[in-house]
Amino acid sequence: MTRVLIAGYQHETNTFAPSLADWAAFNRGDSFPAFVRGPAMAEQLAGINIPVAGFIDAARSHGWAIEPSAWAGAIPSSYVTRDAFERIAAAICEDAVAARGRGLDAIYLDLHGAAVAEHAADSEGELLARLRAIVGPDIPIVASLDLHANVTQRMLREADALVAYRTYPHVDMADTGALAAQLLARRLRAGRREPLHARRLPFLIPINAQSTWIAPAQGLYHELAAIDREHGTVSSFCMGFPASDFDECAPMVWSHGERAEAAAERLYALTAEPAQWRQQVLPAREAVAQAIALAASADKPVVIADTQDNPGAGGDSNTTGLLHALRAQGAGRRYPGQVAFGLMFDPLAARAATEAGVGAELELSLGTAVPTFTGEPSDPPVRGRWKVIQLADGRCTLTGPMMTGLSVQLGPSACLEIDGIRIAVVSGKKQLLDRQLLRMVGIDAEQMRIVVVKSSNHFRADFQPHASHVLVAKAAGPMAADPADLPWRHLSPAVRVRP
Repeated sequence: MTRVLIAGYQHETNTFAPSLADWAAFNRGDSFPAFVRGPAMAEQLAGINIPVAGFIDAARSHGWAIEPSAWAGAIPSSYVTRDAFERIAAAICEDAVAARGRGLDAIYLDLHGAAVAEHAADSEGELLARLRAIVGPDIPIVASLDLHANVTQRMLREADALVAYRTYPHVDMADTGALAAQLLARRLRAGRREPLHARRLPFLIPINAQSTWIAPAQGLYHELAAIDREHGTVSSFCMGFPASDFDECAPMVWSHGERAEAAAERLYALTAEPAQWRQQVLPAREAVAQAIALAASADKPVVIADTQDNPGAGGDSNTTGLLHALRAQGAGRRYPGQVAFGLMFDPLAARAATEAGVGAELELSLGTAVPTFTGEPSDPPVRGRWKVIQLADGRCTLTGPMMTGLSVQLGPSACLEIDGIRIAVVSGKKQLLDRQLLRMVGIDAEQMRIVVVKSSNHFRADFQPHASHVLVAKAAGPMAADPADLPWRHLSPAVRVRP
């Protein structure tokens, strides 16, 4: 029986963001499942739309024996600390040593691909290299990657095969784990690595231009699937995470298979046309003005993405620029109780609301002025008299298309109202990608006229089908909508900051 060690390490690193990913971040369980090691790993992650769960199901269908090692994931932020990376890597490597002694046939890793540690810019490449040193050249190592991976030459060299998501929002995570199992089966049958061909694009792609719900990415991934059918390959296109300041930050295309070069070159020709990747993002005040006007005749909510404070890209989900814009333009007075904003990470405000109780009114300062990529702080907190509309313990199981079945723990949470605007306030950081996160505090997104979400694209999977319009806005925050606004120091001179 084929014996496969499985493990995971998930972090998307915005090196310009204010908060580090320490060991505690991998153990909180707010945005990802908490760190788990051993047999409990397979039990706790089963049935969730994440890659390792898809790989486990596919492996069982192949009749493989699974040996769970460790799985670690933390919400996107700045660098992974040395301590956190070394703890995670040590656990996985120790288990690989033990598994090899029992007779190991392969390793599968559920990786992100854009994790930058304090001491290892290419931390996934470092982990792969350590495992390769343990198992030698003949035992296959296969990994799945996030669509935003910054794929390095070291990753391609140390792994036998890599495959990435094909959707953003990432609704195909479990499917990608199953595709990794397919690549491993091909590798085991062949008894050798399949030919690989890779090309790096010479420019960064803005995060908001990467959505596969809109052009050009939507059509490009359809073409990717057609290319694979024609060439018998397994290809990937990682659009990259354009906020990781190291020399191999950039999009990448690659293919595995006997006709890998032809497939990858065709895919490169389609993706490397720069003009198609240019984007439009509205200033906060303009986005709010448009939303108020559109909501007057819309039969569904107008959704505004607060993209520069996306906690799924390194923000802390606590800036107030769009909230100030909503108040200044009277959005809540125009549509009282039908303007929602979330998720606002403010544990002190959530605790104060919990202590005060539903129906109470209290003076609060909500939100935080944080350092931004410009060097200037974001907008000041919103001070005023708030009403407590509803309270919750922060426990929520997601039901939308992305991360279906994942249970999150966001701690004491509340719906607070000021000037007719309802804000979902939480004690843990989580991107607003699922309507259940609002329902948790009594906000029904479908009944709102305007909904502001701290997200860049992941919200589209569960919100866009129920929205009349989607606007992307930028208020001051840690995550630049335009990579050219960032103070790059280590990016390769061969890579342009704009398409």
